[in-house]
Amino acid sequence: MFNVTSLASGYGQSEVIHDINLKVDKQEIVAVMGRNGMGKTTLFKTLMGILPMRHGSITVDGRELAGMESHQRVASGVAYVPQGRMIFPGMTVLENIQTGLPASANGKVPDELYALFPVLFDMRSRRGGNLSGGQQQQLAIARALATNPKVLLLDEPTEGIQPSIIKDIAKSLKEIRKLRQLTIIVSEQVLSFTLDIADRFLVIDKGRFVYEDQRANVDAATISRYLSV
Repeated sequence: MFNVTSLASGYGQSEVIHDINLKVDKQEIVAVMGRNGMGKTTLFKTLMGILPMRHGSITVDGRELAGMESHQRVASGVAYVPQGRMIFPGMTVLENIQTGLPASANGKVPDELYALFPVLFDMRSRRGGNLSGGQQQQLAIARALATNPKVLLLDEPTEGIQPSIIKDIAKSLKEIRKLRQLTIIVSEQVLSFTLDIADRFLVIDKGRFVYEDQRANVDAATISRYLSV
C-alpha cells in the first residue's frame, strides 16, 4: 500500500533523512520510534510534501507522490496528523472537521467519526482552542480521517496527553484500522503505546533505520536503549 524507496531530505544544505526505505502493507500499523532530533518529524513532513525530497520515491497503492504538493498527496490518499495537533483554535470542533471533508460531502460529518470520538459530537459547537490536549488530538485525527485516506500518518500523537486518554486513542486507532481498512504509520517515543497498537516496529537514529522487527519478536529492551541514550 505504501512504499518509500531511497528517500533523502533535509533543511538547507543539511541532510537529515538518508536513503530511507519503508514498505507498509494494507491495514498494517507501523511504529517509527526514536528520540527527539533523530528525524521522525522530518521524515513525516517529507512524506507529506511539506519538505522537498532530495531524491527517492514515495508511492501509495502504486501511485507516485514525488513532485506532488501536499494537497495533492491528500487527494491521493495520505492524511497527516502533525506533532502538536495544529487544530484551528478559533474554529469550532465541527468547523475543524469540515476542513478535512471533500467538497462532495457538503459539510456533513460522517456519523462514524462521531462514533469513534463521542466527545467531539458533544463538543461540536465548542471552539477547538477550548478543548483539552487529548480532545484536541482526537479532533486532529478526526479531521484527518475526514479526507477518506488510505494511509494515516500520526506524528507523536501521545505528546502532552494524560495516560487515560492515551489508552482511548490506542483503542480508537485499532477500531479505525478495522473499520476503514487503513494503513497507519505512527512516530512515537512512548513504547507502551506502540506496543499496544503496532504490528511492526522500526527505530530511526540520525536519519536512518537501525532496528526493525515484528510485534511478536520485538525486543523492547533494545528499543528502550535507543530511546534513552
